[in-house]
Amino acid sequence: MGSPFIDALLGAARPVIMELKPRSADGEDLFRGRSPAEITARYEAAGAPCLSVVTGRWFGGDTELLAEVVRRTSLPVLQKDFITNLGQLRTAAGLGASAVLLTAAVLPGAALARLAEQALALGLTPFIEVASLAEAEALPPCEGCVVAVNNRDIRNRERGEADTDRSLRLLPAVRGTGTPCPVSASGIDDPEVAAGLLSASYAGLLVGTHLLRADRLESWCEALDRLRGVPPAPCRAG
Repeated sequence: MGSPFIDALLGAARPVIMELKPRSADGEDLFRGRSPAEITARYEAAGAPCLSVVTGRWFGGDTELLAEVVRRTSLPVLQKDFITNLGQLRTAAGLGASAVLLTAAVLPGAALARLAEQALALGLTPFIEVASLAEAEALPPCEGCVVAVNNRDIRNRERGEADTDRSLRLLPAVRGTGTPCPVSASGIDDPEVAAGLLSASYAGLLVGTHLLRADRLESWCEALDRLRGVPPAPCRAG
């Protein structure tokens, strides 16, 4: 069975997973009075192929946010949280998520492999996140999964500077997992950096905080297209 999440990202003119996250790691209000429906519509107008919804309490999220976004869009939606058990997977599937975050740093190898298999059986795409070479090299075969490199450090709740060079360093190991869809995630602000990661053969990017802060989302999108040397994709967000 195919993956709507992976298929949408691989087929996108602008392969950027756009994220809804209520608060930054430092407590900044990223929604700024906007409703989830408004942000979802803004991302759809910007041509997002997939959405990510942070349900972790560190960032002000919850499963109600996921449920609302799923109701508002037909795009595949990733649930981002620390998922550690089958019950959470069943909840994600029941709420209509298309993909779920599995974090290598918090899941022992056997548990990660088991949860990935259970997710696939429920029709969910495992979005497996790594942040080191050791984590990438220890992954089980990932033919039906997204493998994402987190450019931030979850051990300090993703505070501090991002290291987007980490994505470049880990790309060979990520590709070695067999994933059809390597993704660079978090800390991607500059369109030039985003274009460079896609040029390096990342299939997609996950961008949240910067897009939520942007007053003119279309300017970022247009700059990315221009730097990639591709025709502008639809981007009508204000």
